[in-house]
Order: sequence, then structure tokens, then C-alpha cells
Amino acid sequence: MRLSRSLIIGAVLSAAVLAMALLSFAWTPYSHTAMNIPDKLQTPSAAHWLGTDHFGRDILSMVMVGARTSIAVALVAVGIGIALGVPLGLAAAARRGTWLDEVIMRGNDLIFAFPSLVIAILITAIFGPGAVNAIIAIGIFNIPVFARVTRGGALSLWEREFVMAARVAGKSTPRISFEHILPNVTNLLIVQGTIQFSLGILAEAALSYVGLGAQPPTPSWGRMLADAQTMVALAPHIALVPGLAIVLTVLGLNLMGDGLRDLLDPRIRVQR
Repeated sequence: MRLSRSLIIGAVLSAAVLAMALLSFAWTPYSHTAMNIPDKLQTPSAAHWLGTDHFGRDILSMVMVGARTSIAVALVAVGIGIALGVPLGLAAAARRGTWLDEVIMRGNDLIFAFPSLVIAILITAIFGPGAVNAIIAIGIFNIPVFARVTRGGALSLWEREFVMAARVAGKSTPRISFEHILPNVTNLLIVQGTIQFSLGILAEAALSYVGLGAQPPTPSWGRMLADAQTMVALAPHIALVPGLAIVLTVLGLNLMGDGLRDLLDPRIRVQR
């Protein structure tokens, strides 16, 4: 089976970011919290490969630790969306046209009416800013996404012969949903999960940019951009580096999502 170019490029970029995040647990060039004011706003050099920020902190070290912050927030948020959204989507598809289907889908519409940033502001107003609240906000927004994808993929499957055979065999509706329907929508969920993961990276950066994400001293790409916005003219590299990290990470995940869609969708494989 031939892998698409987008899948290979996306997988390489995503693997590089993941490797950088994992490496930061064992090694960084400097401590990401170590400040050295005399060395502030240095350009890239042999001592500091990506330069230093306005507090003299090593930007490479901060980007490496910021990678694991962004990945952790997005990964847990997507996990929340899958854990809650998939069962809701399966239930809605199994009870299509009933009050349960209507309640679930109208609840999804209600959540879609409030973007993750608005939800984060509401949560922050109650519990205060932080990475945990960012995870909750992004996770809540992911629930209706996975519910809709699961329901859409499952609806046509309920009319297939293998589902009818399972009904004749006496299997219950929940059992059919998890044993026969869920495996057949997994490819859709994998592709959507990749896309939502990239959107989670962007959402975490946006929340941190406005001060609602991970709090100091934990590095975050979004907060690095916020700190750099008043010093772009003096040291453009302190904004360029975290900005490129976000762009390359999201690009890699989107390319990988497109490649996985081409790989897992049999209709696209036949066309090719």
C-alpha cells in the first residue's frame, strides 16, 4: 500500500515535535526558568541556539518544554471529547428520531453556540486561569464534534446486513453499537481526532495568549507570543520561534490527518 506524501511529511513533522517534547523531560540546554538579565534579547548563537528572551531565558529550552505543555493539553482535551462524544453519538444513531436523539443533538448545538474561548472565560471566572481549565474548555468543545462524526458515520451502518444479522442473533442495541458499529467508524474518529488535536494546539496557544492557559513559570507557546509582541522590533526572533513551532505542529498534524483520510477511506483508495 503506497503512503501519500502528505501523510509522510505530516508524520515526520509530528514525530519531530513529539520527540522534542519527550526529550525535554530528560534534557534541555538550560533550565526553562533560569533568568539571566545581562544576556537578554540575544540573537541565535552557539551559546543560545535560538537566542534569549527579554528575561535572558533560553528560547530553545522554553520551546521544548512548551511543546509538552501544548501536546498534553490538546491530547487530554481530545481524549475528553472522544470519551464522552463517541458514546453520545452512538446512542443518538441507535435511537434515531427519538427524544434521546433530539436531546443529544440539540445539546450539541448549544455547546457549538459557545466557542472554546468563551467557555474558557466562563470557567476561568469561576475557578481561575490554568492549564486544567483550558483542558476542560477545549474538551467540552470537542464533545459535540465527536458526537456528530460518530452519529453521521453510524446512521448508515444501522441499515447494513451485518447489523440486521446481529439483531436476529438477539444482541442488544448497546452491544451492537460497541461491537459492530464502533469498529466501522473508527477510521472516521482517527482522522477527526488528528484534526481536533491540531485545533487543540491552536486553542491552547490562543488561551495562553490571553492569559487563560498554562500559568508561569510553565512555558507555553501562546504566552511566549504574548510576551514578545511588544519587542518584535527589537528582537523579532522571540516571536518568530514560538510562532513557527505552532505553525509547523499544526501543519504536520493537518497533513497527517489528510494522509490518514486518504489511507483509511476505501473510496479514495479506489479512485487512486
